[in-house]
Amino acid sequence: MRKWLYRLLLAVCLPMGGNLLLLWRLLDEALVRRHISAMFRWSLLMSAAFLLLLLALYLHVTPAWDRVKTGLRLRVMRRGRTLVYCGLYALTAQTLVFIRVYPALLTSWGLLEDAGQWETGILIVNGILAVAVAFLYLANGVIRIFFTSRRLSVWRRVAMLLTMWIPLVNLVVLLYACRLVEEEYGFERDKVLLRTLRVDSRICATHYPLLLVHGVGFRDLRYFNYWGRIPRELMRNGAVIFYGNQEAFGTVVYNGEDIKKKILEILRETGSEKVNIIAHSKGGLDARYAISKLGMAPYVASLTTMSTPHRGCRFVDYACRLPEWLYRFIAGCFDRTFRKFGDRNPDFYTATRQFSTEETRRLNEEMPDIPGVYYQSYASRMKHAWSHLLLSVPYCMIKPLEGENDGLVSVASAKWGDFRGVISNTYTRGISHGDIIDLKREDYKGFDVTETYVQIVAELKDRGF
Repeated sequence: MRKWLYRLLLAVCLPMGGNLLLLWRLLDEALVRRHISAMFRWSLLMSAAFLLLLLALYLHVTPAWDRVKTGLRLRVMRRGRTLVYCGLYALTAQTLVFIRVYPALLTSWGLLEDAGQWETGILIVNGILAVAVAFLYLANGVIRIFFTSRRLSVWRRVAMLLTMWIPLVNLVVLLYACRLVEEEYGFERDKVLLRTLRVDSRICATHYPLLLVHGVGFRDLRYFNYWGRIPRELMRNGAVIFYGNQEAFGTVVYNGEDIKKKILEILRETGSEKVNIIAHSKGGLDARYAISKLGMAPYVASLTTMSTPHRGCRFVDYACRLPEWLYRFIAGCFDRTFRKFGDRNPDFYTATRQFSTEETRRLNEEMPDIPGVYYQSYASRMKHAWSHLLLSVPYCMIKPLEGENDGLVSVASAKWGDFRGVISNTYTRGISHGDIIDLKREDYKGFDVTETYVQIVAELKDRGF
């Protein structure tokens, strides 16, 4: 009921606020006919104008009201959507005023024959002000959406800037942006409600701490978390988290040693007997080496691999056919760069070639599963080459050879141990190799990356790990 009353108030007041000068003239004329005193007329008109201006100020300055307490960013963003709709409604209402009201006033005031009277100036100035007020609502709303929405990707923002001067096209783009805003708000609102319900549940408080192991080309940097928003959500639900912090371009053997050191460090720090490992991409191979070859099996309760190329990647097989001098030149450039980022012994040449199908076959023979460790795996998949433009080329190369893939790793290659399924969404985009670790910090229809990991860890807790 409250929402409908609020909408009714806006429906009445927005056209009135845009035509304040004209309303002032008409109301003053009506009150004079009824012999209302000048003092009372001015008091009444000033009060009405003040209330309309107060409503406009409230809409332009304040964020949206929300009893769920979703946060200032989301409230500002949602108010932006409201302002856009207010602006569009005000423009539509003003068009009707121009078509129906202005001709009637021109006739009643006798201005069709004599356009020199001062009432004509009132109509012109009123029309300019009304359109300006409507565009002010639109501009404020667009600015709020543009700078607060996370679902507006870079190319969507570029599209908004490029189409803002094209009639009808700009309207379609703007309405699409408003729809994304409402979806984002609803998504975040549901998450807040879910967190409220779970506040004391600690569903991710596993018996053993979690060790997150990153993939190739990244480090566990302080100011850019490889796992995006995932660790914070897990810790909010009771998880104890550590990071592998192995080399970005270290070999499986070298990184396995790093993971071994990290496991022993965690055991000393926490007093725990074992750890649960969640590893992404090449991190799964590094972790398996530490478990199978470096004696860490007694200290690992479970290994969960996310999009790990257990059986290699055909895309790398093609890359390995590059001329040897060129491959080593590229490797040298990467090694020098990542040594500056903290790698002690970067080996791009060997580390990348370990993704080939032949190398992973050899590694699998050396790294058999150890009884007593629970192995499970997940895969993700893109639905089209344009789902993730940076991965479109490898996706197209892998698709004919290995079928469904996430832009780097095929579903078939990601299967290991207890395969738990393919993670995707119900819409046209799918989930890429980077999406599965929240690399871009974006939300997609039908897929909640943080909730996916909450459920994975909750299941580990239910299994006693």
